Amino acid sequence: MYEVKSKEMVFKDYKVFNYTFAGRPLSIETGRLAGLANGACLVRYGDTAVMCTATASKEPREGVDFLPLSVDFDEKMYASGKIPGGYFRREGKPTEKAILSSRVIDRPIRPLFPKDLRNDVAIVLTVMSYDPDCAPEVAAMLGASVALSISDIPWNGPVASVEIGMVDGKFVVNPTEEQYKKSDLALTVAASMKKVVMIEAGANEVSDDDMYEAIMLGHKVIRDLLEFVNAIVDEIGKPKFEFPSGDLDHDMFDKVFAFCEKDLMVALDTDDKTVRDARMLPIKQAIDAQFSEEYPNIMDQWAELEYKMQKKVVRRWLLEDKKRVDGRAMNEMRPLGAAVGILPRVHGTGLFTRGQTQALTCATLGTLADAQELDGIDNAEAKRYMHHYNMPGYSTGEAKAIRSPGRREIGHGALAERALLPVIPSEAEFPYAIRLVSEILSSNGSTSQASICGSTLALMDAGVPIKAPVAGISCGLITAEDGSWDTMIDIQGVEDFYGDMDFKVAGTHKGITAIQMDLKVDGLTPEIIKRALETTHVARDYIIDEVILKAIPAPRAEVSAYAPKMTTIHIDPDKIREVIGKGGCVIQKITAESGAKIDIEEDGTIYVAAVNKSAADIAINAINAICFEPEVGAIYTGTVTGIKEFGCFVEYAPGKEGMVHISKICDRRIDKVEDGGIKVGDVVKVKYIGLDKKGRMDWSIKDSK
Repeated sequence: MYEVKSKEMVFKDYKVFNYTFAGRPLSIETGRLAGLANGACLVRYGDTAVMCTATASKEPREGVDFLPLSVDFDEKMYASGKIPGGYFRREGKPTEKAILSSRVIDRPIRPLFPKDLRNDVAIVLTVMSYDPDCAPEVAAMLGASVALSISDIPWNGPVASVEIGMVDGKFVVNPTEEQYKKSDLALTVAASMKKVVMIEAGANEVSDDDMYEAIMLGHKVIRDLLEFVNAIVDEIGKPKFEFPSGDLDHDMFDKVFAFCEKDLMVALDTDDKTVRDARMLPIKQAIDAQFSEEYPNIMDQWAELEYKMQKKVVRRWLLEDKKRVDGRAMNEMRPLGAAVGILPRVHGTGLFTRGQTQALTCATLGTLADAQELDGIDNAEAKRYMHHYNMPGYSTGEAKAIRSPGRREIGHGALAERALLPVIPSEAEFPYAIRLVSEILSSNGSTSQASICGSTLALMDAGVPIKAPVAGISCGLITAEDGSWDTMIDIQGVEDFYGDMDFKVAGTHKGITAIQMDLKVDGLTPEIIKRALETTHVARDYIIDEVILKAIPAPRAEVSAYAPKMTTIHIDPDKIREVIGKGGCVIQKITAESGAKIDIEEDGTIYVAAVNKSAADIAINAINAICFEPEVGAIYTGTVTGIKEFGCFVEYAPGKEGMVHISKICDRRIDKVEDGGIKVGDVVKVKYIGLDKKGRMDWSIKDSK
């Protein structure tokens, strides 16, 4: 007999750290789960639970000049008690919301890794329990920070995030689901103890001052939370491992830069990206000829070498000379242009150009049945307004095949969608599903903001009665070691690559509708944030007045001739079954005869979409006929459709017949219906008497006279 023994499971390192966050219990558990990861914790916030792990490869990845970091926000449908849709009934590719959450967490933690770390680092954040009142994104951001901080992975955290809402003019920290429904602000702030490191916001035209105050409130809340995190790190944090630096040889860099500095300055001094790239080719060839013997692998490091040399020149110009590569002033935008109605059959088009950045947005109007169905852990089921963003290789002069959208494309599309959502008319005002697609035709900085401007143009061209035009613009930052700094508006590609910030703000004249901020430094001071908000407001006002409204002063009065024409009617909800018919036979017949598309809501609202008014009228008349209920005492004109011994049948409304008893055809007694002068096809007036004793509809011809 084989005997199986086991030791008692003892988690000697198991610890639970408790905190109260925005009035709700928060706990961080360590030492019991995922013990083979470099760092791991389970974050519980209310009933939300997120398993957070940080794992690093033991050796650096060869042949890369960047940090190979991945952040995955992994939603499990069991977290909210759901079984996934689709044939396989298991989680597939991440939802759009999960991808956006991954990006929001990636952006604040990435700049805090050592610049020369080349080890693979994987952050996996698995949502295992979902409480709609306790955002899993906030718990995951905190968990990623804790997992990295207590691990042996080199990282200069911690950071944490918080969500700020605004309900009835008052700020709310980490709003509940119900509070979010009423909130004019959806702001996520991530910060370290000293600086703000990430801002992501959607807003209902919130003022610059309110946005600034909300960001500062978020930072204050985060500082208190980070004291709790630092206490955890002090108790259980591991020493950071050492790693071979992946940085360039400093002596080699200094020699090469001195060799080509003057030529490099000439190459960069242009507003044309194509010219700049062409000027770099002979510089590369000269460096290869001059240094290949001393440094045989120099061309293997060309990408990083070129990046750092260009960065040194661009930053020096910006800091010391206030000079931009294209000769603009720090507060000057590139040449702007706009046009609408570019494509004849598309429901609406908007072309927006800013320097060498160009976006063409196409608007498509559909019925409400075209709304996107959502299948995620939260309670969102559908959305009628969608924005998609595509950036093909030719937009940057690269020969690349078309691929499915990556995280960047999804993120930029979501940003534009968020920016325009506050001005989209309600379903009652404009009963259409709306899809915008921004095609980036040329890219040299801030394409997401160009897509927002192009989208405003496309919506207005499509006849969508938006509440106000929206424009987007990006603000950059350059900082010096002595703490001095300056901002520049409308950054182009090299300023984005070599600068310290990409602070994107979209909004109307009235206020901000969206913000997304990316950083390459360890954070922003309040003064920088305030300057960025002020600068972008002036710029977007100019774009709206001088570019967008001059291209199209107002939304078109009518939708495109090629767009469906929508009509809304309301019926008694008890009549819905009759309109649909058994197995859908009635609604299918109406659709076939009219050519219209019909959507029916549970409250009795019916949306009829047709290519023209006559087709819509056919469908509407058929529906009204089905739902028609005669009024007692009212007189109707109808057609005699049949004669029986006991009376005749009269069609008093399309598809609706009533029986007139022979005794109520005329004032005198008759033996046959025909004796009253009635024959099939006659048009007669009938009066609705009401229901008889047997509950049947009672009609009269003689009483209608």
